[in-house]
Amino acid sequence: MAELPEKLVTTFSTSAAAARELHKSYVALVGGSLLRLLGTIQGLGAFALITLSVTVTKFNVGRAVIRPLVREQIHRAGVRLLPMITFLALALGFVVIGQTVALLSRVNVTDLAGTVMVTVVVRELGPMITALIVLARVGTANVVELGTARARGEVEALEALNIDPIHYLVIPRVIGISVAVFALTVYLILTALVSGYLFIFLQDVPLLPGEYLRQLATALVWQDFALLGLKTILFGFVIALTTSYQGLAQPLQLDDVPRASTRAVVASVAACVVIDALFIVAYLVM
Repeated sequence: MAELPEKLVTTFSTSAAAARELHKSYVALVGGSLLRLLGTIQGLGAFALITLSVTVTKFNVGRAVIRPLVREQIHRAGVRLLPMITFLALALGFVVIGQTVALLSRVNVTDLAGTVMVTVVVRELGPMITALIVLARVGTANVVELGTARARGEVEALEALNIDPIHYLVIPRVIGISVAVFALTVYLILTALVSGYLFIFLQDVPLLPGEYLRQLATALVWQDFALLGLKTILFGFVIALTTSYQGLAQPLQLDDVPRASTRAVVASVAACVVIDALFIVAYLVM
């Protein structure tokens, strides 16, 4: 009987020690994650400053070489994605716009259709869906290409030839992807608005085309056009910059390329969400 308290004390001490070790490991895990996040943010900031500096200082350098590369990136990130963007725009129009207006008609508030469309499609879903599609189809390929080039020593070979890797590899991607995201977003929004009205027409909702356009024009303000252009260009800039950074920032082995792609996708999505949240605040204070 006298041994029972002693066993309880021993068990309690063991549990307390295990709890302390678990707490330390949890703190170390969270602390390590925060330190890696801060390091990534610092590295991305420095990489962005270098990219902007190279863009300004070498704006007129090598136009005959850089312009075809920019056109190639626009074709790759824009033209090639038109079929997928068209499909998503049609789906967005039928699912979101058509059903929303049909539901509004049931409660006799179809006069709010324009406001809902501008808020949901123009300001939020259109830019974000386009950015995620470009990231999935082009951004990950950028990491693989640049990471493989870094692992095989091609970047060092460019430097040995006195060619700036940022100017040759990053600038065309930044410009091309930014332009592509902007153009694809405008195309997706217009297609979604048209296909949405087609669904409304098939549902026999009493909303004439002139009234539909009038509501859209009334809900849109000039700030929508400015903020939409700025948001989409920032999305493209962040995607191109983040994927290029993960591919070029540090020496990679071929086995490290898939992990770098994962990091690039996670960082790009997080950055786009933060940018979108900032624009939501901007829309609220307009």
